[in-house]
Amino acid sequence: MMKLLTREDTAFVAIDFQEKLMPAMSDKELLEDRTVRLVKGMKVLGIPTVVTQQYTKGLGETIPSVAEALGEFSHVEKNTFGCMANEEFAARIKEINRKNIVVCGIEAHICVEQTVLQLMEAGYNVYLAVDCISSRSETDKLWSITRMGEAGAVITTYEAVLYEILRDSKAEGFKEISAIVK
Repeated sequence: MMKLLTREDTAFVAIDFQEKLMPAMSDKELLEDRTVRLVKGMKVLGIPTVVTQQYTKGLGETIPSVAEALGEFSHVEKNTFGCMANEEFAARIKEINRKNIVVCGIEAHICVEQTVLQLMEAGYNVYLAVDCISSRSETDKLWSITRMGEAGAVITTYEAVLYEILRDSKAEGFKEISAIVK
């Protein structure tokens, strides 16, 4: 049974927000805005984060706005679509040792979907921030969300995730989160 996200049992995965992929995404401005807010919020909350890049040589680095929001990070370089098929990624997730994984990224129907399914297969609870995922095609994105939801991922939004982890207006980080989502 899924439970509420907490600071202690949550990790965060940002998949392939890269320079050559982002321009092709459906609703890319909103995607970028929401993702930057989620990344900043997770940082405020101290949630451990894993960032991936697919074939960086060809698809470029993580876009500047997301990279800036992340601060110092070292990405996992991958060629696999599903991140858990990448040894370094799987090792980082295991090392973080959190049961609940919040996922965002591109493309929804390829790398995000395969990663979500693999994480669930490995026994993790997956929370999909649907306003922080996209595909080139809105149809691919929508059917991918349906598939992930039917497979057992919790379908949610970036703001719901941040406030769920926060829990209380007196909690540490509330003012910062409040400013981020406004």
